[in-house]
Amino acid sequence: MRIFFYFWISLLLMTAQTSIAAADAAPIRLLIHGGAGTIDRNKLTKELEQAYTQVLAQSLTAGHAVLKAGGSSMDAVIAAIVVMEDSPLFNAGKGAVFTHTGRNELDASIMEGSTRMAGAVAAVTTIRNPIRAAHAVMTKSNHVLLMGEGADTFAAEQGLEIVDPTYFYTQSRWDQLHRAITKERVVRDHDDDLNPPQPDKDEKRGTVGAVALDRHGNLAAGTSTGGLTNKRFGRVGDSPIIGAGTYADNRSVAVSATGTGEMFIRTSAAFNTAAQVRLLHTPLAEAADNVLAEINAIGGDGGLIVLDAKGHYAMRFNTRGMYRGTIGNNGIARIGIFSDAETPVAAPSSLEQ
Repeated sequence: MRIFFYFWISLLLMTAQTSIAAADAAPIRLLIHGGAGTIDRNKLTKELEQAYTQVLAQSLTAGHAVLKAGGSSMDAVIAAIVVMEDSPLFNAGKGAVFTHTGRNELDASIMEGSTRMAGAVAAVTTIRNPIRAAHAVMTKSNHVLLMGEGADTFAAEQGLEIVDPTYFYTQSRWDQLHRAITKERVVRDHDDDLNPPQPDKDEKRGTVGAVALDRHGNLAAGTSTGGLTNKRFGRVGDSPIIGAGTYADNRSVAVSATGTGEMFIRTSAAFNTAAQVRLLHTPLAEAADNVLAEINAIGGDGGLIVLDAKGHYAMRFNTRGMYRGTIGNNGIARIGIFSDAETPVAAPSSLEQ
């Protein structure tokens, strides 16, 4: 009898160990971006490059910790984006650019791949982390998109962190606004004073985003931005538009976009990429390149990060650079800025402040 008991105990332990090993072997993957644009290698100092690399590494670390612990892709996307929203380096959250009237109006969206539930906010002014507000819209309301004062009020009612609008002020963004006003143009975030676009081109850079795959095989995508420097008339770009700047579907891919917002809206860029993968079985990189070519044909540019439910991914852009990174089961963060291949960085924990 005792032998029989020990046999079953051993069998149960072996089964549990096998289940744990299987769970550990399940693919996890996180991709992030911090915007695409005319990023000039010669004008990006080593110090500034290191600063960007450090925040990207911290973002990857935060999201990977969620996935490694068995958390959801949704929570990983939020964790990764919050790090970038809290940094003044990117045009999202703390680093948001100013409108023509000197306001910070922020947009964000998020989508979950298994149910295709989604939430978004646009033109919010008091929410510290708009990506959290987008998630609250998805999970705590019957809506997909809330905007302006109503979205700010909703976020406050949900207990999210509300800040005075002065929280978003940074001297560099303020100076950028006044340079743009002087030149009577809209500034692309990473292109400020570099090959300035024509005044009638309504473009944005510096948007942040993330896509993730968790151990349960579920995808999620999120995007957050401060929009355009010197934008007017309540302009909203693609970032809070589901199917344009953000999309996730377990049957195909999760996508987050950055670039000339109007063209990404007009081409339904994120959904377009997912539809090619699901319906035409187009490889991920090819699907992204097809969409970017379509965007380029109507006068736009930018980048896409794309991830499928098997852990395959692509990070594509048709600009000089895109701040980006990825991390998977092995916990090695790989980060890139220019057209070079992404390179491993020091253990993200060692880069934390």
